[in-house]
Amino acid sequence: MEPMKLHFDVRDIFRAPRLALSGKKIWIFLVANLIGYGAYFILNYIAFALAGQSFSETWAAQGLYPCIYGTDAPWYACALFWVGVVDWLIAISFACTAVSRVTYKQLKGDDFYSSGDAWKFVKKHWHPVVFTSVSMALILVFFIGMAAVFALFGKIPFVGEFLFALPYLLYLFGAVFTVYTSVVFLVSLIYTPAIVSTIEEDTMGAVFNSYSITWSQPWRVVAYHLILLPLAVVATGIFKLAAFYGLKLINVVFGHEWLMGQKLTNIVGSAAHTVWPQDLFNAIVAACSTSGSCCAGCTIGSGTLNDFYTCFIPNAPASLSGTECAAAVVVGFFFLALTLTFFSYFLSIISVGETLMLTIFRKKSDDDNILERKDEEELEAEDDDDDELDFEDDTDDEDDESSDDEQSSDE
Repeated sequence: MEPMKLHFDVRDIFRAPRLALSGKKIWIFLVANLIGYGAYFILNYIAFALAGQSFSETWAAQGLYPCIYGTDAPWYACALFWVGVVDWLIAISFACTAVSRVTYKQLKGDDFYSSGDAWKFVKKHWHPVVFTSVSMALILVFFIGMAAVFALFGKIPFVGEFLFALPYLLYLFGAVFTVYTSVVFLVSLIYTPAIVSTIEEDTMGAVFNSYSITWSQPWRVVAYHLILLPLAVVATGIFKLAAFYGLKLINVVFGHEWLMGQKLTNIVGSAAHTVWPQDLFNAIVAACSTSGSCCAGCTIGSGTLNDFYTCFIPNAPASLSGTECAAAVVVGFFFLALTLTFFSYFLSIISVGETLMLTIFRKKSDDDNILERKDEEELEAEDDDDDELDFEDDTDDEDDESSDDEQSSDE
């Protein structure tokens, strides 16, 4: 198998949407998002219950997208919200590692590396994925804590002024390093899955590589993401448009008056308005437009949101029969999975892009083409082949010895 030919420059970033459009990679993220969303959903509904709100009240107000953050709830209920968010982020980090491993193998020429093999790799190497960011956070806490301790020394009468003034340059260097470490912390969140899945580093190695990337490749990190993020948005938009036009075709054909007619409108309209509530999206667009942070996008969104519902989503019925309600639940689950698929494709593009970036960084900084390395699975396969050859050689030697013994006994 031959490695994929790369340019090892910015041109390779444009491959990300095509490489990410893979059922294997999207499926990995979809599984992770279903698990993460399920944990987030359950924990938020438990949080609302702890705040004294019944399930029916929460469903009527929050639906499929509960969020207790920002409400008047006890601290322990709000803590469950953050636990759900962290669980979802960890699931996404593991999926990023798995997809990055699949991408790395694909770049090396192995198109048959499965999602199961990728999850086995994550199960074996999950520690640096989690503890690299934890280590960086502990470094930040240490420096801030030391600054607080020295600030307390500064409160000592008469002596404190000199304890602040004399080592001031030392404080300045420590503060600069703390700011630098804060940037490295963000870089580690982005690149740790790719670092672990490609060069197979442990926690300390991932921390070192995060510092190295931040120091040696800062402008490439910024410039490449200025290209990758718009690419991901445009590609995901095209993907969503194709999917919604497929839904439109189903609605047109099955919803013909000679076929399912009103029955399809009832089922699909109820499911779609539950999964994609128009009031919620209108509220988000209105909130963004009043904040002034993304006026152009919100203006476009407010002008096209109603057109989107008119074109693709049937009207929600006033009431459903029992069988229509059951069918709407099933269709609603598929719509929710489709929504998470859109998000999964976006994350797949990002993960593939980060893997390509790390490959470029290693080639630019150390002249190290990691695609030519033998990874641990290839080395294990070679060891197994060597063991089999040794076993066969030993068997042949035993056969030779036994034949010699037989020949001598005959003599």
